Amino acid sequence: MIYPILRNLLFNFPPEEVHHFSMNSLHQICSTSLGCQILQNQFTVSNPSLENDVFGLHFTNPVGLGAGFDKNASYLKELACLGFGFVEIGTVTPKPQDGNEQPRLFRLPKDKGLINRMGFNNLGVQQAKQRLIEWNKSKTEKLGGKMIVGGNIGKNKVTPNEEAWRDYEICFRELFDTVDYFVVNVSSPNTPGLRELQEKDSLTKILANLQNINQGMANPKPLLLKIAPDLTEEQLADIVSLSFDTKLSGLVATNTTISRSNLITPSANVIAMGAGGLSGKPVTARATEVVNYLYKNTDGKIPIIASGGIFTGADAQEKLAAGASLIQVWTGFIYEGPAIVKNICTYLAAHN
Repeated sequence: MIYPILRNLLFNFPPEEVHHFSMNSLHQICSTSLGCQILQNQFTVSNPSLENDVFGLHFTNPVGLGAGFDKNASYLKELACLGFGFVEIGTVTPKPQDGNEQPRLFRLPKDKGLINRMGFNNLGVQQAKQRLIEWNKSKTEKLGGKMIVGGNIGKNKVTPNEEAWRDYEICFRELFDTVDYFVVNVSSPNTPGLRELQEKDSLTKILANLQNINQGMANPKPLLLKIAPDLTEEQLADIVSLSFDTKLSGLVATNTTISRSNLITPSANVIAMGAGGLSGKPVTARATEVVNYLYKNTDGKIPIIASGGIFTGADAQEKLAAGASLIQVWTGFIYEGPAIVKNICTYLAAHN
């Protein structure tokens, strides 16, 4: 019950500043083995009923952290201490980029939502690679040894769409030996023109090229695609077809939405925030619809990671019932706090 009080205090400060303050505070706690152990004891749930094998990987629990939170693989130890079954780093681009101008992250407390237009701000693939190498060397069976790490990859803003496939290839090759699976991100609304890459021809070129490289490796990595909630049924049908054609290992559904419908927050306030992707509770229903559509139209043959408005165990159960194999939180983590994984896992274990 302490976190709601702390959250109300933190919400008085700019979101990005709070993010860095919170994660750096967590880093300080985890700087000692005792601090790590206390966090693990407090927030980690172990139960065989939570374990699952998905696209050839073993997950100790189905609760992951979506991309965009730990963009540069800076806090993997800390996140492992909070009990996450998997963490997706990134979105990573070949070259470092600052992203869009601040402010670029906004809270909608009445809607339990966030609007962001971060713009793939990250330190570049080489920095991420180095940190992942260090993480893989330092992790032990006791701390983070079983946490799966995914690499979410994208293109630099300055790269024209016709050359985008090269950016994805660079990131794929550079991170191949350091992550457990890959997610191709063509669905962020915050890089100009990026969502155009969700069209079938553009996407086929990117995915077919990556799979060609992937299948040439001794041990190919699971390759997933992250899609937007704003796709039409026709576009979703194309995604299903493409998933089979390019032999995707899975789909992540969904990214943030550009829709602003049915918000409680006054429209004038929302307009003042400007462009960006909306996440959290406002996207819950649509994300579940997309998950269910994909599950039904792939006959359950392509695993789905569900993302969008997951705050509680009941929210997670709803996504799993719709056809997801795993779930990811992001905005829910901000609103619910460090106990979100424990709370969801406890609920799921009790309802399995």
